[in-house]
Amino acid sequence: MIKSFRILGYLEAASFLGLLLFAMPLKYIWGEPLAVRILGSLHGGLFVLYIMAALVLAEKLEWSLKTLFYACLAAVLPLGTIVFDRKFLRQK
Repeated sequence: MIKSFRILGYLEAASFLGLLLFAMPLKYIWGEPLAVRILGSLHGGLFVLYIMAALVLAEKLEWSLKTLFYACLAAVLPLGTIVFDRKFLRQK
């Protein structure tokens, strides 16, 4: 289950970076909003899945509230899920 959560975290981080570095410049510099709609929807879905998976994993692995908070905070920061993976999940 941790492996799936880690993969989900990397996918969420990649979608966030794609949105920030690819889709948003396309929209705001060149006036092409389609990439934001597509990547934004993908990222939104991955974000929700990541948060739900973090809640499930926190219960199963008996994470402290602090660890759960860091997992949820990581989903809001660019590359945060990768940092969370390296600091908290690789230790397990």
